[in-house]
Amino acid sequence: MSSRNLPETTAYVRITQQCWQLGKIEGEVTAAHYQWRFQWRFRQKQLSVQPSLGRALIKEPLGRFLERSDYQLEPGSDYMFTVRAKL
Repeated sequence: MSSRNLPETTAYVRITQQCWQLGKIEGEVTAAHYQWRFQWRFRQKQLSVQPSLGRALIKEPLGRFLERSDYQLEPGSDYMFTVRAKL
């Protein structure tokens, strides 16, 4: 199956806290009918996502989004990215 035929879901991210001294970003991500809270410790490249329901579906694409965008993200701002799956 080519990537053009893969299902897609838009994920919406809201950054709630950011601390450069501690090297972490916290926020919320919503996709389809799922909602999670996350903490990204960018210096260690550690991502935690809660609750566990559906976490396996979002953790990898969210991690890629955060690695690509972490220095551009601002608290109180909203972002979105595409997940190549139907959630």
